[in-house]
Amino acid sequence: MPRTARPRGRAALAALSCCVALGCGTRTPPGERPDPPSGAPTGSEYGVVTWATTADRVGEAVEGRSYRLMVHTSVGGGGLRVRLSNAFGDQPVTFDDVHAGLQREGAALVPGSNRRLTFDGARTVTVPPGGIRYSDPLPGHVPAASTLAVSFHVARAGGALTGHWMALQTSYTGDGDHSAEESATHFEQRTGSWFYLDAVTVRPRGKTGAVAVLGDSITDGWQSTTDTDRRWPDYLARRLAKDRAGLVEGVANEGLSGNRVLTDGPGQSALNRLNRDVLSLPGVRTVFLFQGVNDIKGEPAPTAGELVAGYRTLAERAHAAGKCVVGATIAPYKGWPEWDPEGEAVRREVNAFVRGSGTFDAVADFDRVLRSPYDHERLLPAFDGGDHVHPNDKGMQAMADAVDLRSLDCRTGP
Repeated sequence: MPRTARPRGRAALAALSCCVALGCGTRTPPGERPDPPSGAPTGSEYGVVTWATTADRVGEAVEGRSYRLMVHTSVGGGGLRVRLSNAFGDQPVTFDDVHAGLQREGAALVPGSNRRLTFDGARTVTVPPGGIRYSDPLPGHVPAASTLAVSFHVARAGGALTGHWMALQTSYTGDGDHSAEESATHFEQRTGSWFYLDAVTVRPRGKTGAVAVLGDSITDGWQSTTDTDRRWPDYLARRLAKDRAGLVEGVANEGLSGNRVLTDGPGQSALNRLNRDVLSLPGVRTVFLFQGVNDIKGEPAPTAGELVAGYRTLAERAHAAGKCVVGATIAPYKGWPEWDPEGEAVRREVNAFVRGSGTFDAVADFDRVLRSPYDHERLLPAFDGGDHVHPNDKGMQAMADAVDLRSLDCRTGP
């Protein structure tokens, strides 16, 4: 039905407060962003993504610092590569002394695990504004479900800083160049964000592929427990690891708090970041689309028809790239200050499209999984993280458990 903007309270997530300065609600036609950015090879020689996150602008760059970033692998394999991103930078960034090892405790690494990474054989790499660079493959095996520590020193930087603000994973920084060290001595400062690093790939066994989840703060993990890997894509990765019959084991979490399908802010819209954050990742076999609630409760809010058109465009582009596409229904959010009957009507209409249009190769009905049986407009209290939008750890697990694993590879499924 036609829908116009209406006055509503602008209550915002505490988790999104840092995004206000970036601006919200700019509708940008898809295709005006780098597509994909330079240095984004997706050939089989680059393996399969085992971890990834969405890049965004997260502040101002600082040079002369070392970063030790903790990331959790999904699929294991050899030939590890890391992808360093300057996608939102306006000046070149020079990295040196890049290493990868395994976390022992805190910033300390398993002795003997920290190994140097090179870039076209060199120990130093400069990434231009808007660019990304993959490291050379590292010999040896990287275990599945392990906490990888990627350490590097930023020798030269300035201007805008590329990273991911809400990591829900503790990483570490320190002054000076200490990337090669395995002790925690010089990594005295903790951070809850990732910087520059946006993907890790490995070469797994056989024809194993990956699923990339395009989502918002629910996928990003808000209200899940920090440092425990209890975002719903983490639970999905654990299920896939136990599924010996499946050919999808890698999971890339491309959730971004506050993100929308149609409009930029916070971050680029799903339409504008699909290529960089999903289609450019090596080994991705399936795109999993779970977004829309931020569009519906935004100002001005789209009609159901406009949001459906965005879904269709995302599915068409992913299919054109040879990917399977799984669509997820939008979960209820009554109790959140921006909920109203008009938005609920749009949510129901969009969910009917997801379930019945045939646009997607498969559907994950998160609405039915998460809603209360007594009030279909609200989250089940046992799954509510407290703000009536974001599921808690139990809700996150319930979402992952509801995904049909066979649907993640439409070439082998029923």
